[in-house]
Amino acid sequence: MSILQKYAHLLVNYCLEIQEGDKFYIRTTTLAEPLVKALYEEALKAGAHQIEVDMAFSSKGKIFFEHANDAQLRQEPFLHKHAMETFDAYLYIRAPFNLREDQNNDPEKVKIHSAATKEISNTYFRRTATRELKRSLCQYPTEASAQAAGMSLDEYSQFVFNACKLYEDDPSAEWKKLSKSQQKIVDHLNACENIQYKGDAIDIRFNTSGRTWINSDGQTNMPSGEVYTSPVEDSVQGQIHFSYPGAYYGKEVEGVTLWVKDGYIEKWDAHRGKDFLDEIFSMEGTRRFGEAAIGTNYNIQQMTNNILFDEKIGGTVHMAIGQSYLQCGGKNESPVHWDMITEMKNGGQIFADDTLIYENGLFLI
Repeated sequence: MSILQKYAHLLVNYCLEIQEGDKFYIRTTTLAEPLVKALYEEALKAGAHQIEVDMAFSSKGKIFFEHANDAQLRQEPFLHKHAMETFDAYLYIRAPFNLREDQNNDPEKVKIHSAATKEISNTYFRRTATRELKRSLCQYPTEASAQAAGMSLDEYSQFVFNACKLYEDDPSAEWKKLSKSQQKIVDHLNACENIQYKGDAIDIRFNTSGRTWINSDGQTNMPSGEVYTSPVEDSVQGQIHFSYPGAYYGKEVEGVTLWVKDGYIEKWDAHRGKDFLDEIFSMEGTRRFGEAAIGTNYNIQQMTNNILFDEKIGGTVHMAIGQSYLQCGGKNESPVHWDMITEMKNGGQIFADDTLIYENGLFLI
């Protein structure tokens, strides 16, 4: 079995649990065709009755935002809308041509189109919260992603496949082992209410009463390896500095610090990219947190400028501004969900109900 066949088998049978009769929607770019072929074969073997593929070409988004008029910006993408409303499984494969392709799109046009697709996003979050829509996000190695990670394409491919445990004899079994170990952590966290992250320029508290910590074990993202929740919106207090750089819509920021009172981000600063933060924090719901999480994938130990991997780095925590997770009980709504990451291996601590449970990047429970 080739590495892509193992990848497809893992995605179809473990991540998405495709069943007889399922309607399966795959969204990616034309660069991911080799993986799409393997997925198509595997999904047919699993019994999927409809397999629809939406493959974008190079510069599609750039062309759209450059030339679309107001009426076109307000149109809902029909196939995507139909799939989010009626399909059983959804896989989005990241396979970028150019990671900076969209960074100069007109922000006003982006806002108009985001507003037009808000109901589709709401449907997606509602249906994925109950797994009525089984979904997963994964990566297909491309030159653009490899360059962003500072690697050759061969090196980056090995990095991606290793992060997904594809070099193991039975990747699904390895993810099940991780799931079991992480379940002990979420069980403990779900019995607590007050969480505190402490570290270098970090002292932030939040309450999780009535919220649920989730065991992210590879069934909704591949790779995965994190535990996460949505904090009570008005409970977040303190300051947090994010030691890792981040990117959103192709724009990069570095050295972000946020000051929070009663759940509201009152002030922000950055070593680089503050102007972009100013834009983001003018958008609906972005000045509250939608997620707090802890990365547990120790196969990932380097920054690659790709949030799918970077937020899972073993020994880090991250918090996301914007959209909450309904499955966690979160209530904040926003067109943005932006994860920001910080190192915890340099003396970082996590307290749950004032008890130390994590230190220097490792759980103590």
